[in-house]
Amino acid sequence: MRSTPNPRINPRAPRFRRRTLAAASAAAVVAALVALPGGVAQAASPDIVISQVYGGGGNSGAPYVNDFVELYNRGTAPVSVTGWTVQYASAAGGSWSRTTLSGTIAPGRYFLVQEAAGAGTGAALPTPDATGTIAMSATSGKVALVTNGTALTCTSGCASQSGVKDLVGYGSGASSAEGTPTGNLSNSTAALRTGGGATDTDNNAADFAITAPVPRNSSSTGTGGNPAGTRIHDIQGAARTSPLAGSAVSAVPGVVTAVGPNGFWYQDPQPDNDPGTSEGIYVYTAGAPSVAVGDSVTVNATVTQYRPGGTGGTTNLSITELTAPTVTVVAHNVALPAATVVGQGGRVPPSAVISSVTSGDVEAAGNFQPATDGLDFWRSLEGMRVEIDNAAVVGPTNKYGELVVVPPGSTTRTNRGGILLQANDGNPERVVLGKALAPTPTANVGDTLTGATVGVLDYAFGNFTLQVTATPAVTSGGIAPETTAAPTAGQLAAATFNVENLAPSDPQSKFDGLAAGIVTNLRSPDLVALEEIQDNSGATDDGTVSATQTLAKLTAAITAAGGPSYSYREIDPVDGQDGGQPGGNIRQVFLFRTDRGLSFTDRPGAGSTTADSVVNAGGTPQLAYSPGRIDPTNSAFNSSRKPLAGEFRWNGKPVFVIANHFNSKGGDQPLFGRYQPPAHPSETQRHAQATAVKGFTDQILAVDPNASVIVLGDLNDFEFSQTADILTAGGSLTDLPRTLPLPERYTYVYEGNSQVLDHILISGALAATSYSYDIVHINSEFSTQLSDHDPQVVRIPLP
Repeated sequence: MRSTPNPRINPRAPRFRRRTLAAASAAAVVAALVALPGGVAQAASPDIVISQVYGGGGNSGAPYVNDFVELYNRGTAPVSVTGWTVQYASAAGGSWSRTTLSGTIAPGRYFLVQEAAGAGTGAALPTPDATGTIAMSATSGKVALVTNGTALTCTSGCASQSGVKDLVGYGSGASSAEGTPTGNLSNSTAALRTGGGATDTDNNAADFAITAPVPRNSSSTGTGGNPAGTRIHDIQGAARTSPLAGSAVSAVPGVVTAVGPNGFWYQDPQPDNDPGTSEGIYVYTAGAPSVAVGDSVTVNATVTQYRPGGTGGTTNLSITELTAPTVTVVAHNVALPAATVVGQGGRVPPSAVISSVTSGDVEAAGNFQPATDGLDFWRSLEGMRVEIDNAAVVGPTNKYGELVVVPPGSTTRTNRGGILLQANDGNPERVVLGKALAPTPTANVGDTLTGATVGVLDYAFGNFTLQVTATPAVTSGGIAPETTAAPTAGQLAAATFNVENLAPSDPQSKFDGLAAGIVTNLRSPDLVALEEIQDNSGATDDGTVSATQTLAKLTAAITAAGGPSYSYREIDPVDGQDGGQPGGNIRQVFLFRTDRGLSFTDRPGAGSTTADSVVNAGGTPQLAYSPGRIDPTNSAFNSSRKPLAGEFRWNGKPVFVIANHFNSKGGDQPLFGRYQPPAHPSETQRHAQATAVKGFTDQILAVDPNASVIVLGDLNDFEFSQTADILTAGGSLTDLPRTLPLPERYTYVYEGNSQVLDHILISGALAATSYSYDIVHINSEFSTQLSDHDPQVVRIPLP
């Protein structure tokens, strides 16, 4: 199993394989009409309606500091609201507060009424069209639009009171409503009338959706009264989801920019002045579209938020799309809208913050900030043509044809052209290049995509993806696999290498390549801790646990490559108990040579469930079993590899080595996902595993504080992680990746982020020597890999 920091959360499938959406029938709309008390149906307003209600302003977690009421003209003519009032009463009350209005609302326009501010923080509203001081309830209440200045006195039946133009009862406790009240609101949600404010069946529960507030003032346009006036930027909105989600839109114009097997992208050639609103969108046709790139079209459709990945993709962001479309081609061979340049000379993405949202679901939060938050920056370009000039490759082309790039000039680059993941920098400037529309090139980290890389911006598998519309040209950065220095006669060379599910069924070329890596690039270390050695039947789940054939094939390949004769020690796991690829039974193995002074101290008797221990032999620590497993029945190691402990001797002196492969990051939420900050539930098990290993090393050092101890392997966590902190607590172990300069700290490249997952830690006596440590980059940066991890080696002078 690949040890991935943010694994794919849904199966690899074409971006365009979609579910079928059914349009709402007219009968369903009719059924939504609800009789008011007394059996009299309130007629739907032909023009001005209350389109949004929000009462959580300034409360804890509120996206905006003020409460507000929003109006909308769904009619065909301007309407004067001078002398009208917006009125509010508590859910069960009959005492109404008023805000007096003035001005005219044009058809298809909103009118924002700002009310009282709360005591907390939040963003300022857009410039209001009217201002009042009403403090509204965040959860439930009653709001009325009244065509005069007389205060209402009703507690129920308010919709039929004289002068009441529209009424919204929000929250289940509201004593009066049109039809049934809406659901309860909160500090972070508002009641939004669907259809962009145009839907009015006189049933509050049916007409309003409970979602994040999207305040709109008179400069905003909607669909009512002037359906042809709706533009793509109105649909996308300056938000993470569409303000028009669920509504029907008509005659939305644009030019087709890309065509896929089940839909097409199109873009408005007449953008607005707001960089936060995307001008492009995907139209899902459910089959081959009948349009071509360069067609000028208008689209009638339903606005939908589609979450890729289905039930397995709940942590993905949703994408605003047009579904069930009717497409009219206005003209052919129209010039495409200019691509938005990202990077120098264009829109520069944020360099450190992916999202400043701290409340969980970003789609229910406000504070849309494309200037400062990477997630919002890319969302503001969703569906648009995007261009990156001379893009820098920071993630090599993978088996899915994807590679990851950043605009030139991005910060915190590695020495070889990657971009470094850090504790407070997830590198929001990264974007994946996808091959859904045109082939992507084969490239390595450090390469440059010369000239313009152009595509349409999509989102899938937890990442924003630029689906290229032409294959970019590649200029090589010239990186080559590294070779470390050979150990001197007095140096013990210890290495760790994750060989990624090595099994006898793998092609001989993989064995030969790994052997060359060990012999040539690692210079035949005295000791190599191997991770992900599979059993003799590989991924076939037949009960086999022995790995003798796997190891015989590897050691033979090493000898054939000119290396020394290596011996090995390991303990077969219980079938199916150590995680990894089903049937593979991966385990750690000590691979060692004995011709330079290293030998293995065998103390047999340990099985797969036998716990090793430390024995005090007259002031000298010894392992009860060698090899042995550390605390194998501890729940910390459920469905995960058990640490392998071995006692070696270097020129007669004991050296204790612990080989590890901690719990993978499977199940963690993606960096560009729906929930922010992302949850990392896999950390809990790694912390417990680190605690168990630290406890074992402490036992050795308690007997002899100057003991030679090496802890190494794939810890599946970063050098700045709590996992590493647990292992290094008290200073008894030094984590060698932490000793390197930042541009050298990486053993793995995932989604373009260069990062540390593999570690070597050494005890204080070894750290006090003039050791030499090297991460040997032979895999992670290259499109052709024998493993997804880079090995590393430490050379310790032990006379």
